[in-house]
Order: sequence, then C-alpha cells, then structure tokens
Amino acid sequence: MNRGFCVLLLALTLTACSPAVSAPIPAPAPPPAAPQHAVATSTPPPAPVMPCGATARACVSLSQRLAWLLEGGQVVHGPVPTMPGGPADPTPVGTWRVDRKNKVYRSRQYNLPMPNSVFFYPGVAFHEGSLTEYSHGCLHLSKEDSERFFAALQRGDEVQVVA
Repeated sequence: MNRGFCVLLLALTLTACSPAVSAPIPAPAPPPAAPQHAVATSTPPPAPVMPCGATARACVSLSQRLAWLLEGGQVVHGPVPTMPGGPADPTPVGTWRVDRKNKVYRSRQYNLPMPNSVFFYPGVAFHEGSLTEYSHGCLHLSKEDSERFFAALQRGDEVQVVA
C-alpha cells in the first residue's frame, strides 16, 4: 500500500473513533417554571372572635376554648387557650361576678391543687390546670395566664361565659 494512503486511512480511523473535542456539550435544560395558576393559595383560618359585651372584665368562649381579659370593652390580654369542663361536668354558661380569689387553693371535692383560683360561680373558677384534659367545670389556664387572670380580676368584676 501506498504510504500516503495508509496515513490517510489512519487519520480517518482516529477521527471516526475519537470523541468530538471541538463541539460544546449542551447544558441541561432548566426545569420548567411552575404555571402561575398552580400557585397554592390557602385562606388563613378566621381570627378568634371575642363574643362578650363591653361590661365584661373576663370573657370565655367555650366553643373556641379561648379566654380574654378586657378593660372598658377592649381586649387587654388574649385570646388565651382554656380547657373547660367536660360533658359530665360542663362549665356553666352565663354572666357572673368574681366572688373570691385564692392564690393557693386545693379542691376538697377532688383533692386537686387549683393554683391562682378566681371563683365566679359556686365551685367554678379560673385556675392553673391542664390544657389537654377536661376540668370538673372550672376553666383551666396555663400557669402564666392563670397568674395574669388572678392579678387582673378583682371581686365584683364581671365574667361572661358563652357557648
């Protein structure tokens, strides 16, 4: 074979078997943009509604399991979570006045501590207690909230409890 022909054949073979070096490798395509109509829009839950009148100093919504402190019809603290009485011992609905307060109280009937008790109905009070277990008719509050209710409420203040 002719030497020139061999060189040409060798060059063609090497070119055909080797990867193309001069051609750029294409970049991967970016992911498609999310369509505008697919943007999730969720409506926030409605804000808690304070259901009591302007004369109340403390307000409780049993259905919302929330309580507020008020001054002159304006909310000054809350809403805060509360746990009312259960089906066997429901918290009474109505309007009452704070009857007495006892910082360190123990229930004689249930032999349970009731710190920061503010009584507004016979045997029923705001006090520190579980926010996951029903009370025996009282309104459980967290430690901090029970302290705040105890400090704010005075004998004769109006308490409204609504369903």
